Amino acid sequence: MNKKVILAYSGGLDTSVIIKWLARRGYEVIAYMADVGQEANFNLYKARALKTGAKKVIIEDLKKEFVNGFVFKALKADAIYEHGYLLATALSRPLIAKGMVKAARAEKADFVAHGCTGKGNDQVRFEVSIGALDSRLKVLAPVREWELKTRQDEIEYAKENNIPIDTSKKKPYSLDVNLWGISIESGKLEDPYYEPDEDIYQLTKGIDKARAKPAYLEIEFKHGVPVKLNSKSMDGVSLILKLARIAGEAGVGRSDMVENRLVGIKSREIYEAPAGWALYTAHKALESIVLDRELLHFKDLVALKYSELVYYGLWYTPLKEALDKFVDDTQKHVNGTVRLKLHKGNCAVVGRKSPDSLYRKELATYEKGDKFDQSLAKGFIDIWGLPYRK
Repeated sequence: MNKKVILAYSGGLDTSVIIKWLARRGYEVIAYMADVGQEANFNLYKARALKTGAKKVIIEDLKKEFVNGFVFKALKADAIYEHGYLLATALSRPLIAKGMVKAARAEKADFVAHGCTGKGNDQVRFEVSIGALDSRLKVLAPVREWELKTRQDEIEYAKENNIPIDTSKKKPYSLDVNLWGISIESGKLEDPYYEPDEDIYQLTKGIDKARAKPAYLEIEFKHGVPVKLNSKSMDGVSLILKLARIAGEAGVGRSDMVENRLVGIKSREIYEAPAGWALYTAHKALESIVLDRELLHFKDLVALKYSELVYYGLWYTPLKEALDKFVDDTQKHVNGTVRLKLHKGNCAVVGRKSPDSLYRKELATYEKGDKFDQSLAKGFIDIWGLPYRK
């Protein structure tokens, strides 16, 4: 067995130290960087990795695959974890794992490594995904095993080993960024009663600074996937980026929650997903007029399970694949346009239309043209309530 290892490399302190730590133990480190829309300085981090001891750096642009193969699948499923998390970080992990496995095969590496801690969700997402894709690969998790117990220990290790790290003052929060959203945790946020400072937010403006006038948007869907923004056809990446700017300016897209991590602890998390919340709201509104009652209600149950599978790192599993087929079948008629009003943190549906709509005005109206035969109501009620009569 060779000692070549593919490291999921972010360019930050943890993974920079890991390169040196692994190299000192005889591993040949290949740093793998996936571009999922985090807008990182990839050239800077590539140089840093090579200077630290990596033999090679692989940078792969996965933004398009991330949106079409992961984000939009979750959107069609209406997946949202515990009512507040649109799964931005969770959705990126199985894709990054896929890229690492691909790189390991190309480089003939027997090991893969990550910089996750032992109390987080990402360790599970990476390792379960890697195992599902290629069980022969051995996973290394230095942060769970090494002698460096604190961030300060890592900084001292970096200084002693001439590892280039960011010299700016450490941010009091931990951020994970991609095209779909931002996850913010740690620092003062570990007190669930503490109100977050405005400076932690990257994509959204506070209510007091959001644009004064409402922003109106029209989003067109085809088979459950957004294809047009304000009547302009756009690819998924461009649509999300533009929508994020508009919704963020209106203060839309923040979540502040205490969630249940997979490992059994509760964690206070702040999320930003301005484009995600707008698309989720619009998609649900469109489904409300094209799906029948029983299908719509059952799909809500599927959405709950789907979100759990994503959150728990079970993307590459038979149940997830089966649910994708069910979801895709439900989206055949999710075609049409939704009009949103974004204002001061609120995202409201103000209109929806579809060529596949099940809404019939002649049945819903109380005005002239009503074709609903109200005389049938008594018999319906008698039969419906028969099991409960005393």
